Amino acid sequence: MKIWLDGELRDADSARVSVFDHGLTVGDGVFETLKAENGRAFALTRHLHRLTSSARGLGLPDPDLDEVRRACDAVLAANPMPLGRLRITYTGGHSPLGSDRGEAGPTLVVALGESTRRPDTTATVTVPWTRNERGALTGLKTTSYAENVVALARARQHGASEALFANTVGQLCEGTGSNVFVVLDGELHTPPLESGCLAGITRALTVEWTGAKETDLPFAALEQAEEIFLTSTLRDVQAVTRNDARQLGDGPGPVTAKAMRIFAERSAADFDPR
Repeated sequence: MKIWLDGELRDADSARVSVFDHGLTVGDGVFETLKAENGRAFALTRHLHRLTSSARGLGLPDPDLDEVRRACDAVLAANPMPLGRLRITYTGGHSPLGSDRGEAGPTLVVALGESTRRPDTTATVTVPWTRNERGALTGLKTTSYAENVVALARARQHGASEALFANTVGQLCEGTGSNVFVVLDGELHTPPLESGCLAGITRALTVEWTGAKETDLPFAALEQAEEIFLTSTLRDVQAVTRNDARQLGDGPGPVTAKAMRIFAERSAADFDPR
């Protein structure tokens, strides 16, 4: 397995990042996860725009997007596989212990791991913790993911693949690594970015391609929804058939099935939708 680390391809077994890297010591970094199919990364341009936006939000220098593209191409070519998870990680680099950054400059890592197609349906749970829609990291895809690790472990304990959060004012927000859509009275809705959710790439494309409405929703909308589905890079559009103890059916509902079909058709037709 080959990865890209700071300017070149290296063997994954011998590549090393400093134990003083700020991404390790304090979670000072941003990342993107992309779906890779047969050597191509889906929606790469949109992911790179978000990488830059997240870096600016943390006060990191803008990543060199030409280098990031070269790195992605090199890693994909060196590790052929039908379906993979391509991960771009960009951190504050070698720094003193503590929150202050050093002068060494950022660290860039691009790696690829094999993946399998997600099933069309899944189960979710709600968790008692909240997203802070007014926090310093709101809307940024940072490497500070410990909160998600805890929530996802709760989901796994209850036979689910995702945990859903409210924000601090009791509105529906997002999952640990996904955005959430609900069908109410036959209409498709998803929380707006102001709720504190991440600006998911798959979310944005689903809104554009299906006409879903961005709506402030109470967390209780999960109990009232006729259908629920998740979107994310590796899920695409995935129906939720159980949320907590509530069963929503055995398969995707009609609105969800239509969204799944539209997303599959549109993404196949344009692998880098701008």
